[in-house]
Amino acid sequence: MHRLITSPFLGQFLVLRPGHSSGVGIPESRYEELRAAVTDDRPAPAWLREATAQAWQMALPNSGLREAVLVRERSLYGYAKASWEINLGCDHDCGFCYLGKKRFEGLVWDDKARLLDMLRDAGVLWLQITGGEALIDREFAAAYEYATGLGMMIQISTNGSQLHKPRMQELFARLRPYRLTVSLYGATGETYDAVTRNRGAFDRFTRGLDASREAGLPVRLSLIVAEENAHEVDDMVRLAEDRWGFPYNVFTNMSPTINGEAKPLASQAQKYVKTRRVFTGCNAGHTFFHVDPHGVASICKIGRDPSVNLMTEGLAALPRLGGIAESLQLRTGGCSGCSKAGTCRTCRPLAKLHQEAGDNRSLYCQHGGYGA
Repeated sequence: MHRLITSPFLGQFLVLRPGHSSGVGIPESRYEELRAAVTDDRPAPAWLREATAQAWQMALPNSGLREAVLVRERSLYGYAKASWEINLGCDHDCGFCYLGKKRFEGLVWDDKARLLDMLRDAGVLWLQITGGEALIDREFAAAYEYATGLGMMIQISTNGSQLHKPRMQELFARLRPYRLTVSLYGATGETYDAVTRNRGAFDRFTRGLDASREAGLPVRLSLIVAEENAHEVDDMVRLAEDRWGFPYNVFTNMSPTINGEAKPLASQAQKYVKTRRVFTGCNAGHTFFHVDPHGVASICKIGRDPSVNLMTEGLAALPRLGGIAESLQLRTGGCSGCSKAGTCRTCRPLAKLHQEAGDNRSLYCQHGGYGA
């Protein structure tokens, strides 16, 4: 497997090391120089040796570069990032899950590989693999290795239930992700198992996190705060800081399901509700997109309709997402009649889900006076 990737990225050019979040920016002339050196299997130029030593304390071999460096070709589509739900099935049953019904279904292996090829050809350099619970998909390891081989930098979002298994530790030791984002649902077995509705889940989780810390894996914790575990917030923080030493974020705002169902909102710990940051626009649909387990692409995980089916329409359908993104942001829905609709800075797809769920406007409207 390659040790370095050089790739176009949003009008720039990067040299990256798989499993590491940092990169080295290079001019187009050096990208072309590396491209030619790999094609001819020449040794690394002096500037590349110096850059890799400085960025990653890594020495390149004195032989040709063909085995060491993968060159990503330019893409006609201009996308740089994507998220992919490999499967919505999950071994936990948290009541606040935004996915609603979590069915074990998705693409067969040949179609998974074809989808990953399309993501590479679309220009996707940074790929998040998520679920459901991604690691329980029977073809997760094969898909992860295949995507890595295509020259994608992989982030995995997981509940951590499988990290205690030697085969997962061996996979990530051999092919290191640049980030493992792991959700934490409690600080004791009683609370954690009750939230996930999975007996013994906390024990498996802690064993997996201990193994990941010992292996030096790049874990970042997401501390999920709900009514059921809010009494353990401080203890969850202590676990992150003192037991594992992993960086973490605390998430306290529940969202309706992707179908606009209100059920997760009942788990909201009111004491910890935070005012959402003002939405100032995003690149969803333009340089980033989301793909569901069936190969259907949308602008993001929230704005799932309209969409394009990559498996039936092919990669040529992907540019339609830009227009879809603009149309979704103009959609007013439950905000019709608001005097500030023309200058609204709220994410419209997110607001639509809250409106369908009948939620309190203060959780999604960022105008304060709510259009008065």
